[in-house]
Formats: sequence, C-alpha cells, structure tokens
Amino acid sequence: MTISSTTVRNSYSGDGSTDTFNYTFKIFADTDLQVIIRSSTATETVKILTTHYTVTGAGSASGGTVVFTAGNIPSATETVVLRRAVPQTQAIDYIANDPFPAESHEEGLDRAMMTLQQVQEEVDRSIKISRTNTMTSTEFTVGPTERAGKFLSFDSNGELVVSQEVGTYQGNWSAGTTYAARDIVKDTSTNNIFLCNTGHTSSGVEPLTTNTDSAKWDLLVDAESATTSATNAAASATAAASSASAASTSASNAATSASNASTSETNAATSETNAASSASSASTSASNAATSESNASTSETNAAASATSASSSASTATTQASAASTSASNAATSESNAATSATNAATSASNASTSETNAATSASSASTSATNASNAQTAAETAQAAAELAYDNFDDRYLGPKASDPTLDNDGDALIDGALYFNTTTNVLKYWDGAAWQNVEAVDTSNFATNGFAIAMAIAL
Repeated sequence: MTISSTTVRNSYSGDGSTDTFNYTFKIFADTDLQVIIRSSTATETVKILTTHYTVTGAGSASGGTVVFTAGNIPSATETVVLRRAVPQTQAIDYIANDPFPAESHEEGLDRAMMTLQQVQEEVDRSIKISRTNTMTSTEFTVGPTERAGKFLSFDSNGELVVSQEVGTYQGNWSAGTTYAARDIVKDTSTNNIFLCNTGHTSSGVEPLTTNTDSAKWDLLVDAESATTSATNAAASATAAASSASAASTSASNAATSASNASTSETNAATSETNAASSASSASTSASNAATSESNASTSETNAAASATSASSSASTATTQASAASTSASNAATSESNAATSATNAATSASNASTSETNAATSASSASTSATNASNAQTAAETAQAAAELAYDNFDDRYLGPKASDPTLDNDGDALIDGALYFNTTTNVLKYWDGAAWQNVEAVDTSNFATNGFAIAMAIAL
C-alpha cells in the first residue's frame, strides 16, 4: 500500500466516561502505538498495553481504536495523546534466488516512511534555527554540576551558552502558597529578596532565613544589610556632626576661658598698680603727719616764749596755742588716714595675689579645654571617615536609578559582581554578573521603588 497521510498523532480530551478513542493512521502491531495521559499540572504518563488499555485495528490502513480498561478511563482534566511508535529496526530478510517478495518489500518501504514521519513529527515540535538563519554551533560542553539551576541563553555573538538563572516574581512571601523552583519572593520582615531552589508549599513564618523551609530559598538581594548599612551611615554622620558641634563648642569655651584668663591677668595687674598707688599715698600721708607734728612742736615752743613777753604778746600766744591744738588734731587725723591707707594697700595686695592665682587656674582650664576640643575633633573626623566608607560601600553595591546600563560605578570605578541598578527606561531591576547586565525578570518595579532599591536597595548596593 502507499502512505498518503502524514498523520502520526491524535489528541483528545477526556470526560471521565469515554473509554474508546480512535487513531487514524496505520500500525503493524499493537505495540506500534504509544498512549500518553497528560494531567492538568502538565504531568505526562506513558500507559502500559493490556494493563491500562487494549488496541484494535492493527494492520488497517485507516487505523483503529484504543480502549481503556476499567479504572483507567481518562478524567475531564486529562488529555489523551495517541502517537505511532514503529520500532526503528529493519526486520525483512531477502533470500538469494527467491522470487521477489513484493508485499514484504512494500512493508519495508512503509516502515521506513513511518519512522521518517515519526522523526519529522518530533522535529516539528523542536526548537530549531530557521532555514535562512545561521549559528556557529548548537552544542554546549558545560557539565551537569555547572549547568544545574541555570538556563540556555545567547551570548553577545548570538551563540548558545548556559547562563545564570532567573525567576518569576511572586510578590510578598505568604504561608500555605505553592512555590516552584526559581520563583522570586520578597520577605516583608527584612525586605530581602529570595529565589526558590526547590518547589514546595510554604509553611511557618518570616523571616525566611530562620523559616522551616529556609534551605529551599537562596538569598538574591540582601536589602536588610543594605538598610542596616544606610542606617549606620546616617547614625555615624549624625554622630560626626554632633562631635563636630561639640568640638566647636569646646573650642569656643576654650577661647572664652583664655579671654577670661587674659581679663583676670589684666585685673591683677590693675590691682597691683592700685596697691602700689595706695602704698605711695600712705607714705605721703605719714610724711605729712610727721611734718604736722613738727609744726605743732614749734608752735608750742613759740607760745611758751611769747608767754614771758609783754602783755601785748599774750593775745598772740593764745592764738598760736589754738593753732597748735588744731595742728595736733590734724596730725592725729592724718595718722588715722595713713593707717587706713596702709590697710587698703594690704587688701589690694591680697586681691592682686588672688587674681594672679585665678588667672593661672583659668589658663590651666583653657589648656584642658583646648586638648578636649582637639580630641573631639579627631573623634569627629574618624566617625566621618567611617560614615563615608560605609556609604561608599553601599553606593558601589547599589547604583540607583539610571536610564541605561552603566559601564562604571558611581565613583567611576569598575563594576563589582552582584551590583544592582534600576533601569528607568525599561522599568527593570538589573544585576551585574561579572560580564554583562542581566534582568531580574517580572519584578514588581513599583514595589522596588517604594522599598528603596533606588537599593536599596534597593538596593546593596
């Protein structure tokens, strides 16, 4: 017979009651047919002849039927696939000098064509290069360990390579959810992003690092560390600012103390000057008192001499005696004033000594304040350097939002592996794999923007 049909496969939907399905192509034996059941979860099961089904119509050009046995009837959620599976062997043996076996020969040709059709059916379902396209090689040599969890992609030359894995973003993690390998979720307790390495139904609570299924998740973006670094950097900056302010205050206090010390020294010098003036005044008052006493003595001598004179001199003597008494009184007053001036001079000298002591104490305090100000400034500079280093490390890890793929980090240095940035043109979060920028596919970009991946990241970076 001729092979006029290229059909090698029939597909049907089950309904839970139909047990007989037609195949519309020729087979030579019951075993030349393969029966596959596909479930609603895409699980494919190859059924066994006589155990799950029987076959009729083998050898008929129009085909026959597949009849499922009791308990194996396809349900409404299952798909039935019937495909020809003629063995790729040659069973015809020609005997020399025998008559030409036309039927056997035609069967051999039919078998050859059937196997070609089967191969073509598989080729039609395969991924392949178009007839006008080119590729240097469709082979890869990466072993199973290196390609585990990876996927096939194309390099910068359009050649086939095994590349880093990506996943499907499933939003915030939640318990009781079925996750597949390479699903991506967000841990809302830490804002970390995780990649599922083993399919499972989630349980327990966040954070995922201590969850009962923690081994089934790989950390993809460590937002918690980036947030901690940013917080520490901000705290260090605040501490640096406070230290700088304290240093400025200490310096101001030191300047004030130095000014006070200078004023105290000036006051001490003035007190010494005043004491010297008071002592000089006391000396002058004592000299005046001595002169007054000498004058009084002279007046008394003159009065006694005049008393023996004529009566005309008596009146003069009385007047001179009164003047002598007044001079004596003035001399006593001058002596009292001299004593007071001497006391004032002693007090001024004592005050001058106290002012000198206070001036020395103020100078010592000014020196201590200056030392404290210097120490505070050094601590402020150290804290500021630490804050700048923490921020620089974060800035190198997360580059923030950009319109296109950067070739250097924000400092103009080479990109580090795992660096992140958010592409504002395509609204996609990308990471640097050491050679090129890769997409973190299906990421909820509004969520990343809300959580600071502009990484805090958003990320860090």
